[in-house]
Amino acid sequence: MSTNKEAKAEFDAAPWAGKTKRYDIVKEGTIALVFVFVLTVVLSLIMSSPDEPPLTFKGWAVSNPDNLYATAVQELAGTSGTATYGGPYNNASDGLNVGPLWLQKWAGVTHPIDAANDFVITPLSTQVLAPEIANAVATWKSAADSQRQAWATAYDDAITKVEGKLSDVAVGAYGPVPVLAQGLTDMAKSGALDAALLSQGGFFQTDNTKQILFFGDGAYLDDAGTAANLQGGTWGMMNETGRYPGQAWLWLYSFWYQIPPFNNGESKPIGANADAYIMVIMGLLSLGLILIPIIPVIRNLPMRIPIHRGIWRQYYQSQGIKRRKM
Repeated sequence: MSTNKEAKAEFDAAPWAGKTKRYDIVKEGTIALVFVFVLTVVLSLIMSSPDEPPLTFKGWAVSNPDNLYATAVQELAGTSGTATYGGPYNNASDGLNVGPLWLQKWAGVTHPIDAANDFVITPLSTQVLAPEIANAVATWKSAADSQRQAWATAYDDAITKVEGKLSDVAVGAYGPVPVLAQGLTDMAKSGALDAALLSQGGFFQTDNTKQILFFGDGAYLDDAGTAANLQGGTWGMMNETGRYPGQAWLWLYSFWYQIPPFNNGESKPIGANADAYIMVIMGLLSLGLILIPIIPVIRNLPMRIPIHRGIWRQYYQSQGIKRRKM
């Protein structure tokens, strides 16, 4: 065995004695670059690219004002998805976990968001308000936390009871909440809410977290995702808006959302923690890919399955090298 290894090592170290051919790598690289450039331009002209209009609060307020109104009430009541999410936005819940690992809880609040103030009160406060709305904002700010909670929760429960039909909501002690919700809806219809939320982070703003979270609390973003086939149940993670192909390499991530127990929100212990479990699975698979060169069994597979010897059989024959039986 050692003799064969020494012979192979000597053969690999010997100067190349086979045929040679002149090769101009600069010329070939230039041709390839020009070809890809032309192909890219042609395909761009033929296929173009998705040009979906951006989602805006104005679009939400115009297309589904009742849902924006109800979502504003949820923000004030602290019952929206953002208000109850937990880390990194607040301490309202422990968040996702993988067994005993409470990932969100351990990470803590790194991007604090007060849903009622950030999504409703602060945007309204940036405007020149009608007296009725200004009085509602002042009443809300001067009230105790318990009183605010009582007003907003009562109104949120009343809206939920009638399944979002605002005209059927019973009269009750809702304080300034109806006026605040209507004021925010009217503000969104004018287009001012988009700018108000964007300006909270400073003049040069590139962080759209608050806008996206607010969108996600209502039905507007979810409906848009469904219409564009971007939901998890339709392999949305690897899709593009419209009929355009998306990130096909994300199929492995999207795959897990199509099979039990990851696609069942009621399953235990995964259920609502599917995102965290899938993240761990993909992390382990990625780590395994990185460590292939040092994993004993896997790294030897090419030698145990000598496909390369079949491909190079003519070369080996011409050099007088015998194929070893495995």
